Order: sequence, then C-alpha cells, then structure tokens
Amino acid sequence: MKKFISLIMVLSLMTTLFGCGNDKGNTMDFSEAITSTETERTTTQSSSAEESSEAPSPSLMGNVTGELHSIYGERTGTDATYTGLEPLPEVTLPVIDPDNLKNLDTTAVNHSFGVSKNGEPHEISVNNQTIYEKYGGICLDTSGEKCIYLTFDCGYENGYTEQILDTLQEKEVTAAFFITMDYARTAPELVARMINEGHIVGNHSTTHANFSTISRLQMAEEIETLDNYLRANFGYSSPFFRFPEGTYTESALDLVQNCGYKSVFWSSAYADWDATNIKGAQYALETVTSRLHPGCVLLLHAVSPDNANAMGDIIDCARSQGYEFKSLK
Repeated sequence: MKKFISLIMVLSLMTTLFGCGNDKGNTMDFSEAITSTETERTTTQSSSAEESSEAPSPSLMGNVTGELHSIYGERTGTDATYTGLEPLPEVTLPVIDPDNLKNLDTTAVNHSFGVSKNGEPHEISVNNQTIYEKYGGICLDTSGEKCIYLTFDCGYENGYTEQILDTLQEKEVTAAFFITMDYARTAPELVARMINEGHIVGNHSTTHANFSTISRLQMAEEIETLDNYLRANFGYSSPFFRFPEGTYTESALDLVQNCGYKSVFWSSAYADWDATNIKGAQYALETVTSRLHPGCVLLLHAVSPDNANAMGDIIDCARSQGYEFKSLK
C-alpha cells in the first residue's frame, strides 16, 4: 500500500513539473488578455449582430487600452481623496455591435443650433432634437417649460472656474461641467468642489477625441477610462456625455446610448471658447440673454473672464424674465 501511495506521489510531481515548464500555454500577454475581456463583453451583449460578430483584434484593443493606460495610469484607487466620498466600483461599459454590423451611418456631423431670437428656439435646434431624442440625447427641452440648463465645457483650467462656482453658489444655481481627463488630473480641487456643491460633472471623453474618426470600441474606452478615474479618485459618476467639438455620427449616438449615457448638446452658445477674444462682461451678458428661450440648453466655457464676470447678471436677468435654472435629468 505504501509503495502504491509513493508511486502516485511521484506521478503527481512529474505532472506538475511538466505542466509548469510550458509558460506559454498557461499565460496570456497584455493584448490577448484585453481581447479575451472584450470578446466576453461583446459576445454576451451583442444583439442583432450576435451571430456574425467577430472578436475585436488584439492589436486594436491592445493599442487603445495600452495608450490610455500609459498616459493616465491604472484606473484603480483605494480612496476618493478629493471629495471624501467612498470610491465607486470600476465598470466595464458594454460595446454592442462593436463592428457596426447594423451599418449605422458613420458620416461626421458637426452639431449646429442656430441663433435663437425673440425668446424662441431656432428651427435648427428644434429639428436636431427630433434626431437626438431617438438616441436618448438632448439639445433642447421641448416640454414648453420656461427653463434653462446651464452647462460648461472644461478642457483646461485658466483661473476663472472658481469665480463661476462662487457665483453659482451665491445664486443657488446648479450647472453641468463636462470635463476631460486632463482637467480631472490638473484641477482636482475644482472638480471636487463641483461634486460637493451639487453640480453635475459630465463626461467629455478621456482625450477629447473626435468621435467621428474612431471605432466603437475606442469610443467606449474614451468614456470608460474617464468614468473609472472619477469613480476611483472622486467617488463619483454621472450618466451625461458631451461629444468633443460637438462632432458625432449616428453610430456614435447609438454607442453612447448603449453605454448608458445621455448625449447632451446645446441650443444656445457663443464663441466664448476663444480666450484671446475678450469683449467684456457686458457683451457676454447681452449675447447670452438675447438668445434665451424655453428649454434652453446653454453652453458656455469657463476660460474667459467675460463669462465669469457676467455670470451673476446673466442669472439675474434670466430670472427676471421668468426663467428657472434646472439640472439635467
């Protein structure tokens, strides 16, 4: 009996040794691991394209994910140090129909809104809303309520956001700030303040990529990487997304919706993004308030002193006309 047991032990040891000798058969390189994850993701969540869907190529996912990770680091954290909130679990966004087998239009469209006058939204915004609402998006609230949704795009910080936040706090107005990864990393105290004071921090993508030039997998990665960074470092996530430069495709609208996000465009704005073209607070006040209309989604940028200096007057003027400031929903 002892000999039999000894024989079994020897055979077991030999099997272990031979098995460990083939490292290649027991490990995956980085791109293979990504492909495995993405294959599982797309296989379990594909709909009409399920039968003919192919796994994403290792080179594509390896390059995209590797590039974002090399720039921004791993998307994990132990505490949300900036807000004092508990970190949220990391997520993996669904990528339905990664190869666009539904043949959704991939033609680039630059969002337009028209200049509204006399308290009425421009026809362009009205028509665009009929398109966006098919994909859960918004550029105009068509409920008829005399309301305004105040939104800011934040790609970088140059010293005016704190003043804007001070005014919003004084006037008891909440806004939506759409940020990039660079903004989250370079102005974390401001992002934390936005969150702690009840504002929405929206997703403006990781690298401010043009969504008409990248694949559906890359689109999801752009959104997911920033979202997980906010989850880990701020204990925060929101379901609102704004396309960089306002450039989109039908396929991109579909992808954003399938990832659980609401695409947020705008029905009023002006060229305030050019920080070198300063025209003064009075110009900002007159331009913004002359273009207000019921259901207005107002886009501003926090890089000009004009907006910062005029913000209080803009809010007061809008309220005097019967407008209510509301949060995205």
